[in-house]
Amino acid sequence: MASTIPIVTLLIVLLSCHAANAQLSPNFYASSCPNLQTIVRNAMSRAVNRETRIGASILRLFFHDCFVNGCDGSILLDDTATFTGEKNALPNRNSARGFEVIDTIKTNVEAACSATVSCADILALAARDGVVLLGGPTWQVPLGRRDARTASQSAANNQIPSPFANLATLTSSFAAKGLSTRDLTALSGGHTIGLARCTTFRGRIYNDTNIDANFAATRRANCPASGGDNNLAPLDIQTPTRFDNDYFRNLVARRGLLHSDQELFNGGSQDALVRTYSNNPATFSADFAAAMVRMGNISPLTGTQGEIRRNCRVVN
Repeated sequence: MASTIPIVTLLIVLLSCHAANAQLSPNFYASSCPNLQTIVRNAMSRAVNRETRIGASILRLFFHDCFVNGCDGSILLDDTATFTGEKNALPNRNSARGFEVIDTIKTNVEAACSATVSCADILALAARDGVVLLGGPTWQVPLGRRDARTASQSAANNQIPSPFANLATLTSSFAAKGLSTRDLTALSGGHTIGLARCTTFRGRIYNDTNIDANFAATRRANCPASGGDNNLAPLDIQTPTRFDNDYFRNLVARRGLLHSDQELFNGGSQDALVRTYSNNPATFSADFAAAMVRMGNISPLTGTQGEIRRNCRVVN
């Protein structure tokens, strides 16, 4: 009888290890919070009906969360006198938005299933729903992430891809997160929705040569060579509130808004794929959905790591 004790102990150890390294699963909350997806979808539907731009804003929040120490909800943490979060990192300051929508969803989720669902998972679901509500593809969101108790402003400054980056830099930024160049190009297609600030594209419309002249002139009208940093322009000049493949058609026509956008179609390795996406929306939709799942799998906290935050803005 005594000889079975090490086996039982070994099983417990193995189970503990498995819990810590548990794979995310779309069914993670099936019994603990069965109405989760409906709650998130209803709140996102109301938010998008109020302001279509919010779908793009939430998608960007998820992207900026995942690229900094994994998809752990760290971008949602407020700065305090004793805590420096990521909201004031250069890629996020004056541009990251949608936090109030996540707060609302969290409040609704807590009312249904308290201390159960992480803010990181709520953000992952909200990002998917925003895309769907604007006409984009759907996908099953793997769940079971836990929330970080820390954040890193320096990592946000250094690891979130820049709108001024060239293709080599973008490729290495994504590779560092385990994402391929195909993922890079598909995920960049998220710029089919949303707006960008003048400060992020001024260099492109005044200095780049691989740009349609009429497009540049149109954008210069609302983005002067100096001043007007926060003036907004649509990332997709054709259908800025509809998730489609027009972003790639724009790139082929040299009408990418950001320098980093046009880098995907500039005589380099991604030209053929950009053409494929520009001609085949179904291929883009499938690749985008698959890449979103891969991005959502970057270094999640699982098992007993992290916590389930009660308020997405502060650690428990």
